[in-house]
Amino acid sequence: MKPEVNRHKARVRRHVHVRKTVVGTPERPRLNVFRSLNHIYAQVIDDSIGHTLVSASTVDQELRAQLTGLKKTEQAQIVGKAVAERALAQGIDKVVFDRGGNRYHGRVKALAEAAREAGLDF
Repeated sequence: MKPEVNRHKARVRRHVHVRKTVVGTPERPRLNVFRSLNHIYAQVIDDSIGHTLVSASTVDQELRAQLTGLKKTEQAQIVGKAVAERALAQGIDKVVFDRGGNRYHGRVKALAEAAREAGLDF
């Protein structure tokens, strides 16, 4: 019988491997994506000082009205567009993408593509 796979531990292990190479700098901060079962969160982080510069998520009060009744991938697209617009307003146009140990598929892919379409370069 196969041992039970702990999906959370596997994702964290993959994320640690990704974070060895993906580092946010002041010139090119890191766009971090966290996907929970019901929500998705995106942050633009400068790792040199450890500060979050911009964030957007499905729990934002500003975005909640737009998200009601939509599928999760459609919600991720709106969050991606919102984080890109907020980053561009702060003068951030180039980022490095951190998928957080998740596969580049589904909601993570939808968020990334929406952020690219809104003007972020990665």
